[in-house]
Amino acid sequence: MPVEFQDYYQTLGVSRDASDDELKKAFRKLARKHHPDVAEDKAGAEAKFKEINEAYEVLSDPEKRKKYDRLGADWQNGGGFQPPPGWGAQGGGYGGGSQEYHFGGTGFSDFFEQFFGGGGGYGHPGGFSQGGMGGGVRSRRGGDIEGDIMVTLDEAMNGTERSISLQSSDPRTGETKTQTLKVRIPAGAVDGSRIRVKGHGQKGVGGGESGDLFLRIRHAAHPDFSTKDADVYFELGVAPWEAVLGAEVVVHTLDGDIKLRIPAGAENGQKMRVRGRGLPKGKSGERGDFYVVVDLRLPTELSTEERALWEKLRETSTFRPR
Repeated sequence: MPVEFQDYYQTLGVSRDASDDELKKAFRKLARKHHPDVAEDKAGAEAKFKEINEAYEVLSDPEKRKKYDRLGADWQNGGGFQPPPGWGAQGGGYGGGSQEYHFGGTGFSDFFEQFFGGGGGYGHPGGFSQGGMGGGVRSRRGGDIEGDIMVTLDEAMNGTERSISLQSSDPRTGETKTQTLKVRIPAGAVDGSRIRVKGHGQKGVGGGESGDLFLRIRHAAHPDFSTKDADVYFELGVAPWEAVLGAEVVVHTLDGDIKLRIPAGAENGQKMRVRGRGLPKGKSGERGDFYVVVDLRLPTELSTEERALWEKLRETSTFRPR
């Protein structure tokens, strides 16, 4: 089934040979500009924010970027984009067997679902159960369906309910069915975990039960935070004098500001842990930790007075880095 090709490089405003650092800078700049929390047009900003996240999701992953560049080389202007041979079993929305499945409301485009859904959107074969009487068709459970769903860190922190549309079509008969599901995303949903929606997979055969729908959580990239399981990481820009002398700073977290003491002699990349300020851990009431990572930054523009002070430090300092 043809889909519209997504130019992820154009979405982020970078060249096709952009480095990882250039991709990160472009994403952060756009994400801060279009984040729904700060934009006046929240509906338009949300759609743009999802496009930016999808582009960064693919281009920041070396393997996905390699596959994407291969797809882009085969793209022909005009009309839709037809998947090359061998891609049918890899992407969301491209059905294995007789059924094709397409999602709506997951935060990802059809293009992403089809080629980068990580196995999403197609049915896995179900197992056989007890044979029928008199040589009839054996009962068989319906296959499971998988897809990806983009979840913001705010949704992962507090939990939410999302409306997901699931469209199934049979290429042989042309029959298409669409159902809308309410899916509860629990607080503490970590990246890579799966939500099971029982009974909404493929229909069973011969009286067999239906398969299940599994939605794989993908944390939306955030301009300030990243996650690993229930832990949250934040890169804190630190001036040279703050690292040498120590400082007290205010740090933003997912649920409010905290005061943090940077110890004297802090080194670039050093991690400072704040216990219990990460994502919730299921229903236990416990939470992951919040890690502040020192990102030592140097001034790139100096006034005449500032340059004189740096030169004086160079002359008087006994520090020898080599």
